[in-house]
Amino acid sequence: MHDAYGGYYKMLSILHEHLFLINLNNFTSNSKSMRIFFSVSVLLMLSAATIAQGFKVTLQSPNYKNGLTYLTYYYGKNINIEDSAIISDKGVAIFEKKEKLQPGVYSIVFPGKNKLYDFLVDKEQVISIKADTSDLINKTIVTGSRENILFQKYQKFVASKGDNLQREITAYKNSKTKSDSLLHEKNYNELNKELNDYRDNIIKENPESMLAALLTSMKEPKILNAKPVTRQDSIDNYDYYKKHYWDGISFMDDRIIRTPFFLPKVERYFREVLSPSPDSIIRESDYLLLRARTAPEMYKFLLNWLTDEYINPKYMGQDAVFVHLFEKYHSKGVSSWLNEKQMTAISNRAYMLMSNLIGEQAANLEMVDSTGNPRSLYDVNAPYTIVCFWDPTCSHCREEVPKMDSIFHAKWEKEGVKMYGVLTDTKEQPKWREFINKYNLQSWINVYQTEGQKKIEEDAKKPSYKQLYDVTQTPTLYLLDKDKRIIAKKLTWQQMDDVLQMKINNKPLNNTNNAQK
Repeated sequence: MHDAYGGYYKMLSILHEHLFLINLNNFTSNSKSMRIFFSVSVLLMLSAATIAQGFKVTLQSPNYKNGLTYLTYYYGKNINIEDSAIISDKGVAIFEKKEKLQPGVYSIVFPGKNKLYDFLVDKEQVISIKADTSDLINKTIVTGSRENILFQKYQKFVASKGDNLQREITAYKNSKTKSDSLLHEKNYNELNKELNDYRDNIIKENPESMLAALLTSMKEPKILNAKPVTRQDSIDNYDYYKKHYWDGISFMDDRIIRTPFFLPKVERYFREVLSPSPDSIIRESDYLLLRARTAPEMYKFLLNWLTDEYINPKYMGQDAVFVHLFEKYHSKGVSSWLNEKQMTAISNRAYMLMSNLIGEQAANLEMVDSTGNPRSLYDVNAPYTIVCFWDPTCSHCREEVPKMDSIFHAKWEKEGVKMYGVLTDTKEQPKWREFINKYNLQSWINVYQTEGQKKIEEDAKKPSYKQLYDVTQTPTLYLLDKDKRIIAKKLTWQQMDDVLQMKINNKPLNNTNNAQK
């Protein structure tokens, strides 16, 4: 069963009402951030609006004589409020502003927040909607917009086919015999072909319409080989799919970012289709941003999504993507839409990561050991060094450090690995020494930074070791090679063991295969 439009046969037509029951209660005019300081939805809602005719959307809803209704739009994963209005005792509500709406998919959310109606907004922005909530798809009438005449026909056709498609999918999954499976697969394919042919016909006959642009954007690449046999068949399928993934998407068309399907398509590409290596992600990011350079809203959407995705990446090594985005874009002033707090957060995070990227030489650590003797990291002569930043008052450290020492003696030590343990809280020296003695950590190089060393560092305005190694929690582990280049970082000791064994056995290491803590 393959849907040329990626399974979106209900998209832009019958959207699940329970999503709005969950989300609408949290709506504000300024959406909350997806992560710490900024997000796609917060940063990109605002743009230079054209003050001219403005917009006016008139809702006539005889089923309601009062209540608050909302005009909303899709943006990324969020549904944002554009305006709200009270329904009069005549069943009329008017949404109106001097600024034009940004084109995209909009919705009327009715009082009670359990019904909504989707419609398109493009160049024509004086729109009347006469809604019958007993059957919104078939009985609602939209005037003032040629786009919505076409869209209504599409909605009605999809509604007539959508339920049948879902029934065939369910029946196929519940099939008890091969003949039943084949029958329901045949029925599904026939229904799906009718739907896809209808969509293709809209694109062919109305190529300049917004609906055609949206339907083209939703298309999935064709399968090159439906029944791959050899490994090369699978490789060819992947290469073809990746090459044609963005066919139909115009990165110069800002309209598609205000739809429910564009962000999932971006997410799937970077998280599932593309190789997780930083070099691949950086190359593709630059390419898409280059394609979007003449579409301000699209450019902002992509840059901010990429920044948000890789500022705290899931996989080790992908922080190099965020550093690249900072150095090539944010530090050059292209993200002028960010406020001072957001830009400071991005800058600070980038500077925390620049000195500890995978493959780079780790910063030297000039510290003293538990006997008061200087012990520089660069003076450690070993094929591999594990640097462990820890604190004896940290409950996780108290549990993990003894386990790490056990595997060190059991496996790592005989391979020449050295342990360089750094106390992160110098006030805890008594407990630190007590812990070292209790768990026999004397085979480690146990060090800390003296107050004098810290002052010299501060007077010289040098970054602290916590900044250089991005130590925001304990324990934090780094694996270094003989030249003190970073092989792995911020993994558990079990993951560190896996990486060490691969390195020792000369197996290729894909840094991104290890999820960070």
